This record gives sequence, C-alpha cells and structure tokens, in this order.
Amino acid sequence: MAKHMAGPMVLLLVLLSFFCNARADADDDAALPTDYPGLLAALPQADFSTRTQIVARIVELKPPHARELFAAWLDNRLESRQSDGKLFLVEAHDEFLDLTDPLTLQAAGSGKAEDFEQVRNNNALRKTLKVAIAEYDLADPDPRVRIAAVKQMRRDLDEETEAVLRQQLAVEKDRGVQRQINVALALRALVDTDPAKRLAAVQALDGENAPDVYNALLPLARDAGADPDVAVRAAALQAVKHIEIWRGFYEALETLFFGLSLGSVLVLASIGLAITFGVMGVINMAHGELMMLGAYTAYVMQQLMPHSIGAALLLSIPAAFVVSGLVGIAIERSVVRFLYGRPLETLLATFGVSLVLQQLVRSVFSPLNRSVASPSWMSGLWQVNDLFSLTRNRVIILGFSLVVFALLRLVLNRTSLGLKVRAVAQNRSMAKAMGVRTERIDALTFGLGSGIAGVAGVALSQLTNVGPNLGQSYIVDAFMVVVFGGVGNLWGTLISGMGLGVVNKLLEPYAGAVIAKILVLLFLILFIQRKPRGLFPQKGRAAEGM
Repeated sequence: MAKHMAGPMVLLLVLLSFFCNARADADDDAALPTDYPGLLAALPQADFSTRTQIVARIVELKPPHARELFAAWLDNRLESRQSDGKLFLVEAHDEFLDLTDPLTLQAAGSGKAEDFEQVRNNNALRKTLKVAIAEYDLADPDPRVRIAAVKQMRRDLDEETEAVLRQQLAVEKDRGVQRQINVALALRALVDTDPAKRLAAVQALDGENAPDVYNALLPLARDAGADPDVAVRAAALQAVKHIEIWRGFYEALETLFFGLSLGSVLVLASIGLAITFGVMGVINMAHGELMMLGAYTAYVMQQLMPHSIGAALLLSIPAAFVVSGLVGIAIERSVVRFLYGRPLETLLATFGVSLVLQQLVRSVFSPLNRSVASPSWMSGLWQVNDLFSLTRNRVIILGFSLVVFALLRLVLNRTSLGLKVRAVAQNRSMAKAMGVRTERIDALTFGLGSGIAGVAGVALSQLTNVGPNLGQSYIVDAFMVVVFGGVGNLWGTLISGMGLGVVNKLLEPYAGAVIAKILVLLFLILFIQRKPRGLFPQKGRAAEGM
C-alpha cells in the first residue's frame, strides 16, 4: 500500500512546490507599485533584478520624461538623497550637485555630493536601459530619431532587440527606417544556424557601407574557417569588395575636402596680404600679428558675452576688422609711409613692429594660449552618409573664406575706394595728377588688408588655440600663396591657396606633414624660376614696376 501511495505523493509535492514558487514570483511582481512615482520611490532600495522589473514596468506605463530618466541612469547621473531616498537627475559641479526632478524635469536646487548615493547598474541592467531608450526613440515622430535608435540597437543585437525591431518593422512607414531595421535583422541573421538564411543575410547587406556591416562581413570574407558554407563566404567577399571600393572613393573625397579646408585658411591668411604686398608693394612682416589681433578680439568678445557664444563670434568679425584695420592704418602712418620704394627696410621695420605687437599681447593677456569656444552650430560632424562626414567648423570656414573673397572683389570693383585703389596701383603719378589723394588711399588700402587679416584671425580662432605666436605659423605660407598666384591678383591668390592646400593633403599620407611642406616649397622655387610673376601675372602698367 505504501509503495502504491509513494508515486502520487511525490507528484503532489512537486506540483505544490511549483505552485508555491509561481505564487512567490507573482507576489514579488505584484509587490511593485503600479504608479510611476511609486516605482521611482522603490528604485533606490531595490536589487538589480527588481530594478530590471521596474524598468520594464515603467516602459509599459510610458510616463512623461521616463526617457530622460533612463538616459541619466545610463550615464550614472541618477542619485538618491540619503536623508529621504528621493531620486534626482544630477549634474556635478565640484563638491555640489545640480538637482533635477525626474517627474517634471524642473530644477530642484542643489546639494552636497556627499549627501547623495548613486543608483548603480550592472551590465544586464545597462543593456535593459539601452533597449528601453531605443523603444522610446522608436516611437518618436521624427524618422531621424528612429534611425538613430535602430543604429544604437545594432550595436548589441540579441533575441530581445530582434523582437523589438520586428515589431517596429510591422508598423513602420518610413522607408529609411525600414531599411535600417532590415540591415539590423540581416546582421542578426549572420549567426543563424541555417546556411540559406546566412546567405540571404549577406546578400541583403551587399551594398550597405556602414562600418558595423563591414566589420561583420570582413571575417566571413577573409577567414576560411569563419563560415563552413562556401557560398556564404563568396557572397561576403563580394560584398566586402564593394564596400572597399566605396571606402576608397570617400577617403579620396575626404582628402580633397581637408585640402580645400586648409586652402581656405591659406586664402584667408593671404588675401589681405595680396592687397598690401601685391597692390602697394609693401612686404608687411607684421601681417601675421594682425591676424593674431583678430583672434584675440574674438576671445575678448566671448569674455564680454559669455552666455551668447554664437552672437559673440558673429560680432567679433566686424570688431576684428575694425581693430586690426585701425592698427594697420597706424602702422602705415607711423612707419611704412616713410619707406615706400625701399622693400628691404620695410621688411625689417614691419618685422620689428611684429615683435612689438607680440610682446604687447604677452603683457596684456599673458604668454599662455587662450581658447575661443565654438558655438553649437559650428561643433560636431555633418554626417553625409555612413562613410563620409565633414567637420562643421571647417565647412563653415570654407564658405566664409569664399564670402570674404567675394566681398573684397565687390569693394575693389564696385566702389569709389576700389576704383582709386586700382588707379594708384596701376599709375600712382597719373592718379595723383587726376586729384586722387594717394597718401590717403595708401592708408585706407593698408587698413583694408589689415582688417581682412583680423577677420582671418577670427576664423583661425575656431581651428586652433589663440596665442602670441599664432601669426608666425601662417605668414610664410601666406607669402608663398601670394607669390605663386601672381602678385596683386586676387583670383590667383584664391586658386593658389586652394591648390597648395589640396597638394599638401595629398602628399601628407605618403611623405608626412613636414616633408610635404618641403616638397611644396621646392616646387614653388622651381616654378618661380620659370614664371617669376606667378600663375596669373598682372599686365599693362601695373606690371611695369615689378
């Protein structure tokens, strides 16, 4: 009898144990609050497993500002006050924390860091938070936000993220988002046990140039043991070759852009010199220091307007033009006007002026470099596609240099000042006989070239630190550009500046930055021996005195 009862008793005990465990799990889940504030209140004292459940419950509730909570938690900026356990999003400033209420995202004062404790997470919880943030972003009305969310999920694909992406694909209407989801699902299928599905995934990825796609396909194409299926490896090899062709194309395009970017800097540094050296025949060795003054003007404007960095930068352009222009007029009136026709003495005198300006800046601002902040619209990258991106500050400076060039051409060709400048440059004696005040035109011309040097300094402040020696890095290159393009020819300055910038960047990967500059200098020496007046020499009476 006992033997017959043993089997049913064991089965009953197993069922009872299973029921009790299931009831206990249900009780644990039911113990979680059903409202969002209650979930936040339970978070600081919960263990990692319970915190994962809280995240899942919050995702179900979808309360406002929950995404900001998850993002701060992921960045280790979620802390609880030890006195009452209240949660805050924090920003650290020395020994104090700026507090933000997670329910309203309103500022909640500040507190000492020692009074707060960080709500920690582990690898599993961080993964859960990333998926939760992605789910919020996938519901965003902006397709760009949804695409960014899909790309974020592609970094850590598993069954959970695959299920989320398939659910989104069923309701997604935007073709761009659909394409990115299909890429993610194809990347996930590369590890499928079915060779047919792996082959279909590789074929679906053929034509996609994203770095994660390339990194996933490269082992299949290069390692014979990465996949046992020959067809999969052959398809992967073909896809990798297509990606590498496009990578080479965009690398060449990127080199061209950086060359034009360097060229735009050279043009800005040279275009003012093309006036003072090309039109007036004055070798102004203080031209680099005039650029330095423009850069320091941008720095001072940002110190005067610390909360409006973008406006300060825009206002520093006319301010730098005025400051450097007035200093240039002072140099012309006090030094240069006594040395016309004596280029060697002019060179030595303006070199002395450059040393004076450097020491003046060291005395006022100290010898240390200063940093000029970039506004948000000049920061970061402009992502053209998966393989090609441009730095925003260099794109803007490239456009800015072309605008400055166009405005200078407009002034010289369409204004009374420009007419008189060209008249004095072509035939000073005849211009003076016709009533042109040549001394006044000399001062204004020198001031115009100096003002443009100041504007160039503002642009340089966005690419490098501002210091007393800023101008010395560009003065030699500026003279090279002016001489190579043709003395006094603005179009020659533009073309030679852009050309030398591109040649430098083309040579750097093979010869290095220093050797590239030496090769360019040797080329210019040989070129000037054959064509002493540059690419675009002046003609007529303007060229007779050269």
